[in-house]
Amino acid sequence: MTDVNRPPAPGGWTRLVTARPRLSLLVALVITALAVVIGSGVADHLGNGGWEDPAAESTYAAQALEREFPDSQPNLLLLVDARGASVDSPAVAAEARDLAARLATEKGVTGVASYWQAAPSAAPALRAEDGHEALIVARLTGDETAMSRTLDRIGPGLRGIHGPVDVKLGGMIAIRHEMQSIIKEDLTRAELIALPVTLLLLVMVFGSAVAALLPLGIGIVAILGTNAILRALTELADISVFAINLTTALGLGLAVDYALFIVRRFREELDDGADPLTALGTTLRTAGRTVLFSALTVAVSLAAMLVFPQYFLRSFAYSGIAVVLLAATAALALLPAALILLGHRVNSLDLRRLLRRRARPAPTAPRERGTAWGRTAALVMRRAPFFALGTTVVLVLLGLPFLDAKFGTADDRQLPSSAESRIVQQHLRESFPGNPGGSLEVLADGHATEAQYLAYKERITALPGALRVDGPLVKGDSAYFTVQPRGEAVDETAQHLVSDLRATDAPFGTRVTGTAAVLVDSQHAIGERLPWAVAFIVVVTLFLVFLLTGSVLIPLQAVVLNALSLTAMFGAVVWVFQDGHLSGLLAFTSPGSIETTLPVLMFCVAFGLSMDYGVFLISRIKEEHDRTGDHEGAVRRGLERTGGLITAAAVILAVVMVAIGTSRVTNTKMLGLGIALAVVMDAMIVRSLLVPAVMRLTGRATWWAPAPLRRFHARFGVDEGAARIPPSITRPPQKDPAPGPTPEQPTDTNENRLTTRG
Repeated sequence: MTDVNRPPAPGGWTRLVTARPRLSLLVALVITALAVVIGSGVADHLGNGGWEDPAAESTYAAQALEREFPDSQPNLLLLVDARGASVDSPAVAAEARDLAARLATEKGVTGVASYWQAAPSAAPALRAEDGHEALIVARLTGDETAMSRTLDRIGPGLRGIHGPVDVKLGGMIAIRHEMQSIIKEDLTRAELIALPVTLLLLVMVFGSAVAALLPLGIGIVAILGTNAILRALTELADISVFAINLTTALGLGLAVDYALFIVRRFREELDDGADPLTALGTTLRTAGRTVLFSALTVAVSLAAMLVFPQYFLRSFAYSGIAVVLLAATAALALLPAALILLGHRVNSLDLRRLLRRRARPAPTAPRERGTAWGRTAALVMRRAPFFALGTTVVLVLLGLPFLDAKFGTADDRQLPSSAESRIVQQHLRESFPGNPGGSLEVLADGHATEAQYLAYKERITALPGALRVDGPLVKGDSAYFTVQPRGEAVDETAQHLVSDLRATDAPFGTRVTGTAAVLVDSQHAIGERLPWAVAFIVVVTLFLVFLLTGSVLIPLQAVVLNALSLTAMFGAVVWVFQDGHLSGLLAFTSPGSIETTLPVLMFCVAFGLSMDYGVFLISRIKEEHDRTGDHEGAVRRGLERTGGLITAAAVILAVVMVAIGTSRVTNTKMLGLGIALAVVMDAMIVRSLLVPAVMRLTGRATWWAPAPLRRFHARFGVDEGAARIPPSITRPPQKDPAPGPTPEQPTDTNENRLTTRG
C-alpha cells in the first residue's frame, strides 16, 4: 500500500552531497590534512592581552610614553631575595648590580633600573619593608610575540640562585607568558579528557560504535579547520590565546550536536522503513534545515562581539563564527556522504546488543520512542501555570547574586598559586610599599615651566587615592609623572584616582594610563557598545526564528526564555568566582571581582548555545503542528522526539566545557564551568519545563502572525516539509490528518512550496 504522506524523491542538496560520496570524503581528508599543517603551532602566534580599548585615552598615553619615554613602563620585574640577609649588604648589592648590568646588555631590553641604582626618591618603592628583598625592573620591547621570545631567551639565565641571592621573574610580561604556557598545557589535558568521554557518551546514546564515531569525526574536522583559520588570521589581526579554548569547546560540542541530530533523524527514518536515500532526503529537509538555522543563530550571537573594540572579545567572534560554520558545513556536507555510504550499516557494532543477549528479557510489545518525555510534557501542560511561574521564580532567584557583581581586570591571581610570576606579585602586594607593578602614569603634553610642573605635582599628590607621586621626567615639550595608588592596582580606590587625575586642572594637556586606567576605559567601551550588541543579537535572532516558524510569538518566547536560562550562570559566576565560595574545591583564588569582558563573552556564547537547543525543539514542534494542526499534541510530540536528544547533546557539551573548566587559569575555569551550567539548566529546566508550560498558556495564539508577515513568510520563510507520520507514533483517530486537503492542511503542501523555492 502506498504511503500518501511519503515525501517526494530527494533532490537539490541531497543529490549534490550524495552524488560522489567517496570523492567528497577524500577531498575532506586532504583539506583536513592541510589544515593540520597550517594550524600547527597556532597557540604560539596568539596574544595574551587584548583587554584595552585601542581608541581610549589610556592606550594613547601608553603608546606615547613608549615612544617618548621607553623606560617609563617596566613590564619585567626581577625579585631579588637576599636569602635572609639585608639587601644593603655588600655581597648582595654587588651581585644585584652585576645582574642589572648583564640584563641591560641583552637585545630587546631597555630601561633597566634597580633599588641599588635608583634615585633616592624612588628607591624606597623598590625595597621590601623587611629589607630582605628588592627589585630590578626593565622593559622588554616589541610586540607580544617578540617580548615572549625575548623572555624565553633571557629567562633561564636570570631566574634561580646567583651567589647570595635568589631571583624570581614577575611583571606583566612574565604573567602573560606563564598564562599562555599554562593554557596550552591545560588545553591538551582537556582534549584528552573530553574526547574519550564524549565517545563513551555517544556510544551510550546510539548503541552503535559506527554511529558514535561520526559526530566525533565531524568535531575533529571543525577544530582542525578552525585552528588553520586562526593561524591565517594571526597574520592580519591580534588573536587572544584564550580563543583557542572556545575553538575546542564549540568545535567538539556543536559538531556533536549537529551530527547527533542528523544521525538520530536518519536512523529514525530507517527504522520507519525508508530506504537510505529517501531517509537522507527527509533528514536533510528536516534536521538539516534545523542545523542550518541553529548554526546561524549561534554565529549571530558570537558575531555580536565584533562591535567591541577589545581584541580579546573580537578573537572569540573570529574563532567562534569559524568553528560554528565549519561544524555546520561538515555536518551538512560530509556527514550525508558518510551516511549514504554506510546506509543501514550506520547501526553496526551495536555494543548494547551484548547486554541485551545476556539479560534475555521476555518478549514485549515495541516501546514508543521518548514516551517518558511525552509524559513529562503532558504533565507540565496540565499544570502549566505552576511550572511556568515556579521555574521562572527559581531561575530569577539563582540570578540575584549578579546584582552585586564587581568588575575588575585579569591579574596574576588568574594563575595557580605555584606560578612564579604570581609568587612575585604576591610578594609585591604583601611586602612592598604601594604596588610597584600597579602605578599610574600621567603624560603631560605642552610646554610648561618647572614651577608649573611642581604646582601640578602638589595638586595630584594631595588627591586622596595617591600614595606617592614621582617625577616629572621632562623631554622637550612632554613630561610624565608616576603616581602610586593606595591599595590594590585596580581596586575602587585606584579607579577613583584615575577619575580624579583626569579631572585635575593643569596648564597643559594630560592623559592618564596604567592598569586601573585601562580598566576604567575598557568598562566605558563595553558599557557604550553593549546595548548595540544585545540589540543585534535580539533583532537578528527574532528574524531567523520567524523565518523558521512564521510565528510572531515564538521568536519573542525564544529570546525571553533563552535570556532567562542564563540567570543561573551569572548568579553562580558571582557567588563562586567573585565571592570565593567553593574556591578551595575548585582550586582558585578570588580577587573579589570578575574580569570585565568575561560576562559579555559568556552571554554571547551561552545565548547562542541556548538558541541551538531552542531551534532543535521549536523546529520539531512546528513540523508536528504543520502536519496535524494539534497544538498541544505538537508540543508533546516535539518534546517526545527531541527531549532525549537535547539532553544527550547538552550533557556531551557540558562534559566538554567542564574539561575546559579544569584549567588552572581562573578565567578559563569560569568560562568552562559557567557555560556548562548554563547548557545543563537550559536543556533540563527551560526546554523540558518552561517551554511546554509557556506554549500551553499561549495556546493556538502561539502560531499567529498578522497577514503581511504571513505573506512575507510564505514567500521567504522556510518550512521543513511535512514528513510522513512514523507508525511508532499513535494519535487519537480524530487528530489524524486525512489524505486529502483539510482546513488546516491546504492543497499547497510544504513539499511543493519547498520545490518551488528551490
